[in-house]
Amino acid sequence: MTNTAYSLDSVKALYARPLLDLVYEAASVHRANHDPQDMQMCTLLSIKTGGCAEDCGYCSQSIHNNADLEKEILMKTSDVLEQARKAKESGSTRFCMGAAWPRVLDGRAFDRVCDMVKGVSDMGMEACCTLGMLTEAQAVRLKEAGLTAYNHNLDTSREFYDKVITTRSYDERLDTLKNVAKAGIAACCGGILGLGEREEDRISLLHTLANLNPQPESVPINVLVPVAGTPLEKQKPIDIFEWIRCIAVARILMPKAMVRLSAGRLTISKEAQALAFMAGANAIFTGEKLLTTPNPEKDADYGLLAELGLKPRAPYKDGPEPAEKQADAA
Repeated sequence: MTNTAYSLDSVKALYARPLLDLVYEAASVHRANHDPQDMQMCTLLSIKTGGCAEDCGYCSQSIHNNADLEKEILMKTSDVLEQARKAKESGSTRFCMGAAWPRVLDGRAFDRVCDMVKGVSDMGMEACCTLGMLTEAQAVRLKEAGLTAYNHNLDTSREFYDKVITTRSYDERLDTLKNVAKAGIAACCGGILGLGEREEDRISLLHTLANLNPQPESVPINVLVPVAGTPLEKQKPIDIFEWIRCIAVARILMPKAMVRLSAGRLTISKEAQALAFMAGANAIFTGEKLLTTPNPEKDADYGLLAELGLKPRAPYKDGPEPAEKQADAA
C-alpha cells in the first residue's frame, strides 16, 4: 500500500469537516475498496504478561505502574496453539500474540514465539505478533515462520508522546515499522484515543499513519481503558463523536487498510459501533479480553453482526495463502 504524501493542512481540513458529511464520504470510500458486509474477526492473546520495563502511562503491565496484575511467564507453545484452535472454531481468522517485552531478544523465548507463529499459520489462520521493538533480522525470522502482520502502535502524536511514554522514543517505534516493512510483513499500526491529547494530536497521529510507506495494512483505533494504579487511571473518556471522526478520517486517508475497533469497545453502545462500521471500521477483536483489558463476549459480537447483516471475513482475502496451505487445499 504505497501512498501519496498527505500534507498536515489537508488532514486538518478533512478532520474539521461536518461529522455526517465526513461519515458519508468515509462510507463511500469504504464501499469502493472493501466488501461492506465483511468484518475481520481477530483474537488477541497475551502470551507473556506483565513485568515490562517500559513506562507507558496507560499500561497495567509496566513495572513503573501499580496496577493489580498477576505476572505470567511466556506460555507454552502447545497452550498457545490450543487457544488459537479455539479462536478459529469461534470464527476468528487472525490470531494475535502479545508479549510484554520492551524489545525482542534473540534466544530461546524468541525461538518459541517463532514456533507459535508457524503453528498458527499452519492451521490456516493469519498470524500477528506484538512483541515490542525488533531488528530487521528478527523481522525476517518472523516472516519466515509465517507471520502475516506485526502490531506496533504509535499510540499518539510525536508532540504528545513524551507525556505518556519516556522509555522508548517515537523514532524507535518508526524504526521498528521500517524493519517490519523491509522484511515484507504487513504493519498493524494505530493509536490510543483519550490519553489526554488535544485534537491537534489526533490530527498529527492520523497524518503520520497515513504517510507511512507502505501504509499500514490494519489500523487499530483504541480507546483508553483507565486502569487503577496507572498514571491515567482518572482520565476522562473521549467524546464518542471524536472516536467516530477519527475512524472516518482513517478510512478516507487509508482506503485499503483494515480499520480495527480495539480496546475500549466494551463501554461503547452498539448504536455507536454501528455508526463506526458505517464510517469504515471493518475489523474487531473478539473474545473476553484484550491482553489485560476486558472486551465484549463473543456472543454479543456475533449478535451485533447478525443484527447489522455483517459476516466474518475469510482469512487471506487480500493476499495469497502461504504455499503450504495451497498445497493442502490441492
